[in-house]
Amino acid sequence: MLSSWQGRSKHPWTILFLCLFDALTLWGAILLLNDRNYLYLFFLLITAISINYIYLSEKCYPLRYILPGTFFMFLLVVYPIFYNIYISFTNYGTGHILSKEQVIQKLEERYYIPSKPEEYYFTVFKSPDGSKFILALEDDKGQLYLGENGEIILRSNSPEYFIKRNHEGTINSINGYEKLTKKELFKYLSILQGIEFIKNQDSVIRMKDTSTYVLCRKQYQYLPQNDKIIDNKNNKEYRPVDGFFTSSEGEKLLPGYKTYIGWQNYFKLITDRSIATPFLQVFTWTFQFAFLSVLGTFLIGVLLAILLNDNKLLFKRLYRTLLILPYAIPGFISILIWRGLFNEEFGVINNILKALSISPFSWLTDATCTKLALVLVNLWLGYPYMMLIILGSLQSINKTLYEAAAIDGASGWQKFSHITLPLLLVSVGPLLISSFAYNFNNYSVIYLFNKGRPPMIGADTPAGKTDILITYTYRLAFETGQGADFGLASTVTILIFIITAIITQVNFGFTGALEDVKGND
Repeated sequence: MLSSWQGRSKHPWTILFLCLFDALTLWGAILLLNDRNYLYLFFLLITAISINYIYLSEKCYPLRYILPGTFFMFLLVVYPIFYNIYISFTNYGTGHILSKEQVIQKLEERYYIPSKPEEYYFTVFKSPDGSKFILALEDDKGQLYLGENGEIILRSNSPEYFIKRNHEGTINSINGYEKLTKKELFKYLSILQGIEFIKNQDSVIRMKDTSTYVLCRKQYQYLPQNDKIIDNKNNKEYRPVDGFFTSSEGEKLLPGYKTYIGWQNYFKLITDRSIATPFLQVFTWTFQFAFLSVLGTFLIGVLLAILLNDNKLLFKRLYRTLLILPYAIPGFISILIWRGLFNEEFGVINNILKALSISPFSWLTDATCTKLALVLVNLWLGYPYMMLIILGSLQSINKTLYEAAAIDGASGWQKFSHITLPLLLVSVGPLLISSFAYNFNNYSVIYLFNKGRPPMIGADTPAGKTDILITYTYRLAFETGQGADFGLASTVTILIFIITAIITQVNFGFTGALEDVKGND
């Protein structure tokens, strides 16, 4: 170990980093140990030991440069993937946010007022600075109790409280605390409502109204040996079932807790008609939107690139500048501008149609018209990039190929179909596949234009007729009328990840195949 301090690892910044890291590790380990989270504690200690060894051992010197990138890759890529997979097998969402232990704690903090409760008439005494209170509580038997700092004691057992009475025997002050009048009582009512006194393990004394406090009993008690909750009010038993403590009659205690539910979320997407039907429609439209966007931008890009590549074209630089403008303007601005242009009442597009004696279209309320508008907007946003890539590819094609084809009597279409297009696909083919993957997850254009509307009638999930999978996932997680359903949203996310991974694999395979074709030529 001493030799490691004599080499390159003796840099003071390295030692300072390790000291800070180990201090934070120790602090985190103590917190995890107190929470009995032994799995995370194990991983934390293994990580800390590994980092210390790597930065103090000369044998692991190359790993010092690999470790930061690997750490952030795990933190920002690997961990979110596995966490999403884990959430997809749970019921995590609104009503199931807390852990089982937290729900038990919340339930055991609930109290009820018995049918014949013990009541106490109270008088409030305020300290001179108004920050503290002492309550004098008297039961129906005349017993006087004093309450302070959450504790209540019998007056006869506490001689240290100095009580001052008037000639009628009414208490005027306690330990210098002055009695509040009824008017002053209302001034501090919100504070007094939050004051409670623990009488014993199963009961507390809380305010009932402006004149009495009442003894409240603990309603729920958890029995860990039987893993069940007893309702002390009616002696009902509640056992854990699918994230709820449920009685034999099916009554559920709220809130529920997060728990493992297996493949239920995946089966929902297939078997639950109210979920499967809108999901299938969203899934189909996602492929249609991505395909039409890629095909449209490619065709427009090829057409414009061929025109701009013609040396006989006048004002070529001006055309290039104008055609690149959609790419220079931020996308979210362009989308919102197009939304205004497609406005059904005041939009420029419908006004032009009216001027031409054509019936205006319901661009934002009719599903077919909205889909057409979305594709047009996405073509506007995407064609400049495709045009630039294709223009660069055209300029890299050897001109002697066209000269040889002209000598053989080839027409313009034959030159394009047998020379231009195949060679373009070599360089642009992988771009088309990656562009398909991008538009498959093109959240911004869908959500900013119309948030996936119009809605699907009869769907239990918040699905719109122009939603794609990524916007559908977002709305599942945050916009359901019944609250968020992170478990189901994570399930859809996993499907998106699988599809995107397949597209990426196809991209690699397609790229290799095109390179082989080019090499054979």
